[in-house]
Amino acid sequence: MPAAPADQLDRFSLPDAGGHFGRYGGVFVPETLMTALQELGAAYEVARKDPKFQAELKHHLKEFAGRPTELYFAERLTQHCGGAKIYLKREDLLHTGAHKINNALGQALLARRMGKKRVIAETGAGQHGVATAAVCAKFGFECVIYMGAVDMERQALNVFRMRLMGAEVRSVEAGQKTLKEAINEAMRDWVTNVRSTHYILGSALGSHPYPMMVRDFHREIGQETKEQILAREGRLPDEMVACVGGGSNAIGFFFEFLEDTAVKLIGVEAGGRGITRGDHAARFEGGKLGVLQGCKTYILQNADGQIELTHSVSAGLDYAAIGPEHAFYRDRKRIDYAYATDDEVMEAFQLCSRLEGIIPALESTHALVHGFKRAKAMRKDQVLIINLSGRGDKDVNQVQALLSKAK
Repeated sequence: MPAAPADQLDRFSLPDAGGHFGRYGGVFVPETLMTALQELGAAYEVARKDPKFQAELKHHLKEFAGRPTELYFAERLTQHCGGAKIYLKREDLLHTGAHKINNALGQALLARRMGKKRVIAETGAGQHGVATAAVCAKFGFECVIYMGAVDMERQALNVFRMRLMGAEVRSVEAGQKTLKEAINEAMRDWVTNVRSTHYILGSALGSHPYPMMVRDFHREIGQETKEQILAREGRLPDEMVACVGGGSNAIGFFFEFLEDTAVKLIGVEAGGRGITRGDHAARFEGGKLGVLQGCKTYILQNADGQIELTHSVSAGLDYAAIGPEHAFYRDRKRIDYAYATDDEVMEAFQLCSRLEGIIPALESTHALVHGFKRAKAMRKDQVLIINLSGRGDKDVNQVQALLSKAK
């Protein structure tokens, strides 16, 4: 299908009634889950138009999560790069340490509205799991979190945080023991317990209505950013950069700017050890169209359709598929995509910590890597905003071990 010019895009027209973003998205699930998804979609359609629901969500985002987050001028990083002014959108300052709390709060309120008493979730880096555990503690839900055994080892601190807040964390030993397998187990649980349970999916992927719903709950990021940069600079930024795993932080960050075509939007995937099979998680650098875990999108898969192994130093980006809305906007050339390697991420992680006193999440550091490259190539009168989607407390033990091994 021919690509629509970026200046003719209507962000509010997507997805369509079937959950499609052009040829991407949709609903690809067992029949046993169709009723649950239809019930969820209907409940969300009512809630999103209900002023009381939106007001309550706003209240909890402010009082519990800590919104609005700051737009921070990174003066020393700007001086170091020697080009554009670098701003960081400080989602790392939110309660539980990342943007994930936005979506977890929204879906928890929706689950309560639907009369569900039990919540399940998947997690890779652990931040979505921690956010889900926090909102379940706040609202009194039974909480079960599925997490790959490999991710549990490299994110042991977050596992303990989830358990402190009353969540049961179940180790997934199948396959690669990372995020894909955790999602599989969560979906099996949901099929079995669909009447009592709501599945808080953590990223802008899966079957409709999840990509739309997760995007909407993260729109606050971009709305605040636009207001803040206009107040600080009197104009819109020249470029915006965010990391992309499933893509929730990025689509929330970008959404308010999609029709501002003078603003360049860049998503950064995980380049891992390099772009060879099994060594990365950059879906646009080796993936192709397919179906995985509920939706049609770009997937890392072999010629027979089997899902490829993935790798990233960051657990949250170590996933074979990308959110369908990202695939749609890439086709329309509205959002560009790049990747950052593990080695580049380790260097930028230390640089940001040393120059700004801000320890970034390894996921967010992928955006920093590309943001620094772009800033160096831009003029000093230009403005670049990087979404710092999470903080790196969870990653310091892993980074310490990697740096010690490298010596």
